[in-house]
Amino acid sequence: MQPFQPKQPETPVPVPQSTAEPPDTFNPIEQPEQQRTVPTPENNHPPLRQRIRTRLSPDWVTRDMRLLLAARAFMSAGRALAGIIVPIYLALIGYSALTLGTLFVVVAITSAVLSGITGLLSDRFGRKPFIVILPWFAALAAFVFAFSHVEAILFVFAALGSFGRGAGAGAGMIGPYQPAEQAFLADNVPARHRNTLFGWIAFASSLGALIGTGPLTILPIALASIGLLHLQGLASYQLEFLIMAALALIAGLLAVPLTETRRTPPKVAQSSSATLKRIRAPRLPRLNISSQSWAILLRLWATNSVNGLAVGFFGPFITYWFFRRYGAGPEAIGLLFSLINLAAMVSNLWAARFAKRLGLVRAIVVSRTFQAILIIPMVLAPTFWLAGAFYLVRMMAQRMGLPLRQSYVMGVLPPEERGTVGALANLPAQITSAMSPALAGYLFDSVSLALPFEIGAILQGLNVIMFFLFFRKLLPPEEQ
Repeated sequence: MQPFQPKQPETPVPVPQSTAEPPDTFNPIEQPEQQRTVPTPENNHPPLRQRIRTRLSPDWVTRDMRLLLAARAFMSAGRALAGIIVPIYLALIGYSALTLGTLFVVVAITSAVLSGITGLLSDRFGRKPFIVILPWFAALAAFVFAFSHVEAILFVFAALGSFGRGAGAGAGMIGPYQPAEQAFLADNVPARHRNTLFGWIAFASSLGALIGTGPLTILPIALASIGLLHLQGLASYQLEFLIMAALALIAGLLAVPLTETRRTPPKVAQSSSATLKRIRAPRLPRLNISSQSWAILLRLWATNSVNGLAVGFFGPFITYWFFRRYGAGPEAIGLLFSLINLAAMVSNLWAARFAKRLGLVRAIVVSRTFQAILIIPMVLAPTFWLAGAFYLVRMMAQRMGLPLRQSYVMGVLPPEERGTVGALANLPAQITSAMSPALAGYLFDSVSLALPFEIGAILQGLNVIMFFLFFRKLLPPEEQ
C-alpha cells in the first residue's frame, strides 16, 4: 500500500482579460463624457416621412395586392355610378317598381350562378382569369345600355353586368368576381395582416365609389357649364353608361399582370386546425370540401340566407326609394352617396382595430346590429337629408363589418378550399335576395314605400342573433 499523499491544489489557469467592452454593453460611467449618447425622440423613432411610408406601404404588401386595390377602385367607381344611374334611367323610360323588382330577380339569379362557377373553378384553375374577365362582362353590359332600350336586351345584359346588385354607396363590394378576388388576397397575405388587407380593399372600394357617386355623377352638368358638351334628357345617361364601360374595362386590364402559381386540382383537405375541429363534421357530399369546412358552410348558409332575404327587400331599391319618396335626382343622391363613401373610408381603415379590440365575431355582430336598427329611423325621416344622415351612419357600420366578415370566412377555411367555400357560402344569400325584390316592388307600388324596409330590418335582426349563436366559439387563427 502506498503512503497517503495529500492532493496538491490545482494551479488556476490564468484567463486573459479583455480590455475592450463587449459591443452590446453600454456603460456610461466608464465612457468619456464626449462619447456618451443621450437618447432623444429622433433616436428612438424613425423620421415622420419614413413612418408614413411604412404605414401606407408596409413590407408585406406586394405588387399584386396594389394592382388589385387599384382594380377594385376602378370597378367600384363604375358599379357605384351604375347604382345611381340604372334605377333612375329605367324609371324614366317607363319601368314600374314591379318591373324593376323582376329585373333585380333576374340579376340576382345570374349573379349567383356566376359567383358559384367562379368559386368552384378558381380553386381548380386559378383566381386570375375570373378577376380579369368578369369586369369585362360589366363593361359590355354598360356599352349595350348606352345604345339600346329594348327590354329583353336590357334584362340580359343587366344580368350579365350585375346591374342592380347593391346601391351607389358601397356597390363596389358586390360582384361575381368576389370569390376569386377574396381567395387570391387571402392566399397571399399572412393571417395576422388579413383583417388589415381586407379593410384596405374596402377602403379602395369606398374611394372608387366616392368618385363614381361624386364627380362622375355630375359630369354631364359640369361639361355643360363650361361649354364643352351639352346633353339633354337621356343623352346624358348615355355618356354615363360609356364611362361605366371604360371603368370596368380598366379594372380588368389592371388584373392582367397578376402573377399566380399554377394550381393543381385540390384534394379533400383534412385540416388539423384546432379551430376547425371545434365543430362536429357532418356526413355530406364532398365536392372537394373537407368535412370540417362543410360544418362551417352549413352555418354560413343559414345566416346568409336570412341576410340575403333581408337585403333583397331594400338593397336594390335605395336609389329608387330616394327618387320616389323625396323626389331626389341623380345630383342630390350622388352628393349623398359621395358623403357616405367618404365617411365609409374611415370605417374601412378602422375595421381591423375594431376587430382587434372586440374580437372578430363580436365586431361583426355589433356592426350588423347597427345596420338593422338604423333602417327604421331612416324610413320614418320626414326629409331627404335627415333620412340620408341615418343612412350614412348605417353604411359606416356596414362598411366596417363587411370586410371583417369576408376576412373571417377566409381565415377559418383551409387555403385550398377558400374559393369554393367562399362562393358556396354566398350562394344562398344570392338566391334568397333574388326572391324578395319582386315582392318588394309590389309592396312599393301597392302598399307602402316603408314596409319593405321594415321587413328587411326585422330579418337583419334575426340574422345578427343567428350569426352570434353559430360562430361565437369559432375563432380565426390569429385570435387562438
